[in-house]
Amino acid sequence: MTQGKGRPTPKRSEAERRRRQPYSAPADRKAASQQTRDRDRAARNRKMEAMRRGENWALPRKDQGPVRALARDYVDSRRSLSEYYMFGVLVLVVLLFVPALRKTAVLDYAVLAMLLVIVTESVFTGGRVIKLAHQRFPGESTRGVRMYVAIRGTQLRRLRMPAPRVKPGDKI
Repeated sequence: MTQGKGRPTPKRSEAERRRRQPYSAPADRKAASQQTRDRDRAARNRKMEAMRRGENWALPRKDQGPVRALARDYVDSRRSLSEYYMFGVLVLVVLLFVPALRKTAVLDYAVLAMLLVIVTESVFTGGRVIKLAHQRFPGESTRGVRMYVAIRGTQLRRLRMPAPRVKPGDKI
């Protein structure tokens, strides 16, 4: 025989009354919408700050998980030529306006060389991260990590989101 709880079960109306909280919305629509906007803005700011810190709950799905965190830390701990490609593109755009260079294939070869460097670095770095992930997190999926490493590696360090947790040269 099971033991009783020692008190009668409350009626549904009593339970609902206890559960309800007073609703304190402003009387006019303008103030209510302003209150909603303020609440939403505060929630967005809180989530954005948590994302900058790298808290897992605030990250987008593509950035979540221990393998992605390892990939971010690995890429952020190294300097590479790929992260400076935007400056190279800017130089190439300026060089496009030099009439003597426009007729030659120099700029075409420069673009191809830049792409070759980015692809090569991405492939090798992605391979190292996958190998490291298999050692540290056996059984975790490494699907898409190579592309994740390539995209993170080509971003300017200051603009990376979530922000880098490690400094260049740190051991991973």
